[in-house]
Amino acid sequence: MFKNYFKIAWRNILRHKVFSSINIFGLSIGLTCCMLISFYICNELSYDTYHKNGDRIYQLGVISTMDGKEDRTANTSAPVGKVMQIDFPEIEDQARLMRLFSDDKTLFQHTDATGNTNSFYETKGFVADSSFFKLVTYSFKEGSPQTALLEPNTVVVSENIAQKIFGKESALNKVVHISSSTNGDHDFKITGVFKTSPIPSHIDANFIMSMRGGGLNSMANVNASMVNNNMFYTYLLLKQTADAKTLESKFPAFIQKHMGEELKAQGRKRQHFLTAIKDVHLRSGIADNVTPSGSVTSLFILGSIAVLTLLIACINFMNMSTSSSSKRAAEVGVRKVLGAVQNSLLRQFLGESLLMAGIALLIAIILTILLLPLFEQVSGKTIFITFQQHALVFAGFVLLAAFTGLLAGSYPAFYLSSFKPIQVLKGKLSNSLAAVSLRKGMVVFQFVISIALIVASVVIADQMKYMRSKHLGFTKEQQIILPLRSSTAKNSSVALRNEVAGIPGIKTAGASLYYPGTSNPTDWMLYKEGQSKNESKRVYINFVDDKFLSTLNIEPVAGRLFSYNIASDSASGIIINQEGATKLGFKSPQDAIGKWIGFEPGETAYRLYVVGVVKNFHFQDLHVPIESYAFLLNSGTRFNYIVAHATEANIGSSLKALEATWHKLNPNDPFEYSFLDQDFQKNYEAESRQAGLITSFTVIAIIISCLGLFALATFSAEQRIKEIGVRKVLGASVTSIVTLISKDFLKLVGIAILIACPIAWYVMRKWLENFAFRVDISWQVFALTAILAVFVALFTISFQAIKAAISNPVKSLRTE
Repeated sequence: MFKNYFKIAWRNILRHKVFSSINIFGLSIGLTCCMLISFYICNELSYDTYHKNGDRIYQLGVISTMDGKEDRTANTSAPVGKVMQIDFPEIEDQARLMRLFSDDKTLFQHTDATGNTNSFYETKGFVADSSFFKLVTYSFKEGSPQTALLEPNTVVVSENIAQKIFGKESALNKVVHISSSTNGDHDFKITGVFKTSPIPSHIDANFIMSMRGGGLNSMANVNASMVNNNMFYTYLLLKQTADAKTLESKFPAFIQKHMGEELKAQGRKRQHFLTAIKDVHLRSGIADNVTPSGSVTSLFILGSIAVLTLLIACINFMNMSTSSSSKRAAEVGVRKVLGAVQNSLLRQFLGESLLMAGIALLIAIILTILLLPLFEQVSGKTIFITFQQHALVFAGFVLLAAFTGLLAGSYPAFYLSSFKPIQVLKGKLSNSLAAVSLRKGMVVFQFVISIALIVASVVIADQMKYMRSKHLGFTKEQQIILPLRSSTAKNSSVALRNEVAGIPGIKTAGASLYYPGTSNPTDWMLYKEGQSKNESKRVYINFVDDKFLSTLNIEPVAGRLFSYNIASDSASGIIINQEGATKLGFKSPQDAIGKWIGFEPGETAYRLYVVGVVKNFHFQDLHVPIESYAFLLNSGTRFNYIVAHATEANIGSSLKALEATWHKLNPNDPFEYSFLDQDFQKNYEAESRQAGLITSFTVIAIIISCLGLFALATFSAEQRIKEIGVRKVLGASVTSIVTLISKDFLKLVGIAILIACPIAWYVMRKWLENFAFRVDISWQVFALTAILAVFVALFTISFQAIKAAISNPVKSLRTE
């Protein structure tokens, strides 16, 4: 019996090739989307689930309050973890981790026995305590995690770095020279090589140096301040009997005991909280953690898109199956006359649906494998798919395909099997109001989703365009960034800047510790003349030379820029931005000129005199408002970057001249450069990836929705074939018939537009609240979306409408 059902189902699929292909294509696309998004969500949920003691490892978080503003971070002071371990018996061990915050690149150098030096830049560098690998689990290819960082000046590297330096040779106990603006210029012994884990972690490290021995040694191991220098990520390993919530309840007393007086003197408040390591990526509530955090909301949105896309595919299946019912009505009638009961017909049609769902599942698996590299590129994630890790996921998709087949085939099965044989054989098919309304409702639902996604895509595209084109208060185009990492490069920075400035095609060049768009961890508590330390405001600090501001075209609104020719500029001069002048309490930019600003990091008080106030500019990305910023003139040579402003013409020859000048002064350092505008745009990678994903799924949703509309247009044309024949006999034109068929569908699209636009407006307004500087959602967005939806609908309908309008009325009116 089942063999017979399979044969009939297969013959029907082959007999109706176009219908079957469209049906299977729609389902396979829906399943492919669902699979890709499911693997992405599984990847996001799997962060840090592989640690041996994962249920006992917690990250210490901080909520700082100043001037009524709360700041939730994972950054703690250096000694807080160790003091907590002493005070709280619940803590078994602790470890600190620190990102190389001043480095977008870190220089690795190794000189072999023949004297050849291999130099290259690496990213994702950290420093950590010796106890770090006792807490978190790393799979070591060489060395032991228990002893890897016990000695000072040791480093653990990824197998990729080890292979890059030593090839197939062992890297253990070999010495490499690491030049870092954060941790200094030192030799390090490799004491471990770790493998890349297929399961992701929020600690995405390429190399980890020992906390002892580098330039951070004094800050990490000597500085006793529990309040300042909050640059460390602290991890706690609790004892098996300890309860995290109970421990958290003891933190307020701990803060009052060890930090209360110092916090009160600074006008600040602080709270500590714990986040389980497996929850750090998604549920810490901290956007900028060790690595950028994920978003539960984004996963919910993507999951909803996956479900809705699959639901659209199911709706299409039902619509297309019912639209082809007239072609199979005679078959049903004959089989009923010959004794077929409704249950056997139900099994027949559900079997066909399950067969097509099975074929769609196989195609979806193939498409998922083929599209995975592209999906990884768009999403910015590396997704490892293994049967062992994703067995439940694969089993779920098999069940999902079966459920989809049953769900998608249920309505057509009941609809076709309920035909009365006498009416069917006479050509009189029932077409109840409920059936018609259901089909139309499903098309409206499909277009509501598609239109909402179109609005989202347009708004995101507008915001991304705004972020790329908005003037940031400085010139970001044609700015070439040269990183300075080694001592040789830093010591020659002044000579390098002077030679770079003389290269034809380079307008000017400057040097600094930081440049706009990169992380700047240096902030001081400053107060203006006439105030006390208790009235201090936080101000970000950057050390620059006297050409940096003019190179970026950061213009003064009062006073002047720095000059090395004025001795007091190097000794006690400061330049602040307009926001800083306002926050510090000056009446106007001009009022600040010549006044002093106080700074008391300890017992000693310093006075800095304002020589200039510059226009506000975006040193951070557009997610955050412009904050107080200040510049100090660096009279030494310890800079992190050279910035060269090139002319638009012949930038290639300028880069060649820059490289020659670089190698002349730094023969052992590799020449590396980037462009400031491109570096600044990296702050929006998450939004760019989100835009790419939503745009991709919008296109897919539109295609599937069009298939649904095509199915309904086909069904409508078949139902009205005799009416169209009569109209043509009576003189109706092709245009009038196309208009007659199209207008009913355009009404459905119009209803979808009215429903989707308010929903999309509300959701996208909430999304835009993530940006301090954002576009307005104008009426043009909805007008454009409506026009696009109507055009797509007309384009889809036109095939069937024109086909029906030009058909021969003699054939249409002929009865069997």
